[in-house]
Amino acid sequence: MDGEQPQLTRKTVLRAALAAGVAMPVAMVGLPALARTAATTGETPALTPQCDDGDDPTPPQTEGPYFKPNSPRRTSLVVAGTPGTRLTVTGFVFGLACQPLANVLLDFWQADANGAYDNTGFRFRGHQFTDARGAFTLTTIVPGLYPGRTRHIHVKAQAPNRPVLTTQLYFPNEPRNNTDPIFDPRLLMTVRNVGGAREGTFDFVLNVAGNPPTSTASPPPRNSMFGSPSG
Repeated sequence: MDGEQPQLTRKTVLRAALAAGVAMPVAMVGLPALARTAATTGETPALTPQCDDGDDPTPPQTEGPYFKPNSPRRTSLVVAGTPGTRLTVTGFVFGLACQPLANVLLDFWQADANGAYDNTGFRFRGHQFTDARGAFTLTTIVPGLYPGRTRHIHVKAQAPNRPVLTTQLYFPNEPRNNTDPIFDPRLLMTVRNVGGAREGTFDFVLNVAGNPPTSTASPPPRNSMFGSPSG
């Protein structure tokens, strides 16, 4: 319908609240909730719909030939003197109930600025866990172009004691997006230029039903397919 405003989804509201540090109790799932917006209009916030966003789980993609287990635990893949355009990727991991998932393992690996993978060490490789809000932050660089591929970042995501999702993240407005046979537009990050660096956002949706546990225990041991924790 012409002039119709886009629907404000529950997950969008949850993400905004999490980013602002607003507590969102699990009991709110399936119940109307006040929308929290960045702008202050003086108007009464509208009610958000029930958790029926229709979000499908984040689609899987091929692992590729360069995954290595036992990556260091770290949120930054950049060391002093690392060439390349700095990139910070932030986001949240949600389950199918539109609730954030804590202690989700995220293992990232990518090419360097020249499009090469480090297959002997662990440059541009590292794993981390989402925090209590389901949030993650990755500090890295914009990967170079690997032959035959568009720019991309590999990732494995695993909620505690759940199956592993293997997928890839992509950059918008890349010429090779149109020719890369693996490229999937559903995996595009939102990316903006900030000075001489870039900032990207992406939210994962894992095929995890029900509400997340409320435990604040330490991250669980890594799944055997990832190897044991290190770093």
